Amino acid sequence: MRCTTTTALLAVLLLAGGATACSDNKSYEEITADCAATIKDQPEGDTSKPDECDGVNEDDYKVLRISQGLEDSGVVKDGEVNMDKLLDDATTTP
Repeated sequence: MRCTTTTALLAVLLLAGGATACSDNKSYEEITADCAATIKDQPEGDTSKPDECDGVNEDDYKVLRISQGLEDSGVVKDGEVNMDKLLDDATTTP
């Protein structure tokens, strides 16, 4: 069974949002998508909250950050969990 954690989390985020907090009347879905794209484009190690994420509630922002971290680490690619990579990282002794 393939896990699609990142895709599922992003879908929940996009469907759960209802508030509009931007002056150009973007939907919460659009704000969240812009935020996710901006996080993806940030330089490695930059953990500052981008201005594009101002309309995203804190819990959703944390999920976007975690999702991007999983993508960056190679554990998740295109919404699919690489179980070999995940298990290799979990069973490797320091």
